[in-house]
Amino acid sequence: MPAHRPLLLATAVVAATSIVLTARTGAPPEREVAAAAEDGAVLDVIGPYEVHGLDPETAEGIFTRLQVAETLVESDGTGELRPGLATRWTASEDGLMWEFPLREGARFHDGTPVDARSVAAALETARSSEANTIAVAPIEQVRPEGDAVVVELSEPFAPLPAVLAATSTQILAPSSYAEDGTVSQVVGSGPYRVVDVAPPARIELEAFDDYDGEAPSVDRVVYESVGRAENRALMAESGQADITFGMDPTSLQRVEGKPGVRVESALLPRAIVLKLDNEHPALADLRVREALSAALDRPALATAVLRDPEIAATQMFPPTLESWHQHGLEPLRHDPEHAAALLDEAGWTPGPDGVREKDGEPLRLELLTFPDRPELPTMATAVQAALTEVGVDVQVRVDNSSEIPAGHGDGSLEMALFTRNFALVPDPTVTLLKDYPAEGGDWGAMNWSDPKLLSAMERLATEPDDGGAGTAAARERIAATLQEQLPVVPVSWYRQSAVVSESVEGFELDPLERGWGLASVSLQDPA
Repeated sequence: MPAHRPLLLATAVVAATSIVLTARTGAPPEREVAAAAEDGAVLDVIGPYEVHGLDPETAEGIFTRLQVAETLVESDGTGELRPGLATRWTASEDGLMWEFPLREGARFHDGTPVDARSVAAALETARSSEANTIAVAPIEQVRPEGDAVVVELSEPFAPLPAVLAATSTQILAPSSYAEDGTVSQVVGSGPYRVVDVAPPARIELEAFDDYDGEAPSVDRVVYESVGRAENRALMAESGQADITFGMDPTSLQRVEGKPGVRVESALLPRAIVLKLDNEHPALADLRVREALSAALDRPALATAVLRDPEIAATQMFPPTLESWHQHGLEPLRHDPEHAAALLDEAGWTPGPDGVREKDGEPLRLELLTFPDRPELPTMATAVQAALTEVGVDVQVRVDNSSEIPAGHGDGSLEMALFTRNFALVPDPTVTLLKDYPAEGGDWGAMNWSDPKLLSAMERLATEPDDGGAGTAAARERIAATLQEQLPVVPVSWYRQSAVVSESVEGFELDPLERGWGLASVSLQDPA
């Protein structure tokens, strides 16, 4: 691999979106007292996610990850849908009416039954917000019918069950809502119930005795948000934590091999991408977009920033998304000579200072990113260095993440670097419908659309996925179009790692980041 001096100057800060479970030392006194008062086992959960709110739309899935709330539909680690509060689902022949019979015996944490009326009311509340994921589905009405929930659509929408697996559609009891419709408390139906919430940093849970499934092995869970990655790393390294997610790569390397812990990893359905304004005087030219992509030494970037060359993106969809990752697709490659030739062909020639020019205008672009994920500013600096080598002058601006959709909306955005999770809804079709409609999307294409891609998405949205050649061909067309046209440039995939104490048994890492599986783990006394 050719050396890239500027790239290797980018010292890595780790991908910090995961979650860190656990710490015993340094616990607040009230937590220690509460823990001592209980006879059962306690699992302390520590992560970077703050508790921003109780509403499913703003809670960022924390109450489903903690197995407090459930959704009508669940999914496994591959995105395969399976029953949740609904035991099954069926659609009418015209695809306009879906029926979801409910799980018999399920109860909310306040003792009331999970009945069709309560579930329909929760979904109608979710549907009242245009920002909720459920808004992507053309729903006319959600209503109870006997022991089932019926969803009526204005037009066929095949990914509906996947939408009802989104964390923003979690089902809360009627007692969760205040008179004005806001969520005042989280009363779910999962194996754990909320004892206390102290935003933004702490949630205390206990096992729900009337849960209709298998009872948790661990009686109590305390989740606390710890913002600094180095603090989480110290907890893992010192053996204070049961399970730790979200450390930076350097700290993870330090912990690996330490006695008393093990490291588990999973490739996520998530990618770091470079969003481009496809109406920019330079970026509107496909040759320039191809040149920017060819200038990126993705293995070097992934090594320098994420300490993992294997997650260099060869295409948009990572192998975790088995039905979307295209093994026959020509991979994205690093070829700076080809990049230079493409820029020459497009009329951008080196100026006296090395910056390429065309008609007297320098090829100067602003790259916007944000610090919420600490690896992004470092990756942006490394991308800047790579593009400088082919004569593109890039200015990096680190700002709030909200500036990206704002810049998309007012047309001021030129380039942006961020992460995109394709499994916020288990079926990536739903995310793509939001990112690549004809008018573009805040976290997808800007001033770009393609009729073949739109047709393929329409097919996936309206035709049931029976595993046949038609839907497979549509997914292949989407992947190939994004690879050929590069409206958004893939840079790196993501790997999530967890440092697990030897006292924890039964832990499994969920590649889709839907749940932490706390109800399935047990705590053993270390030998």
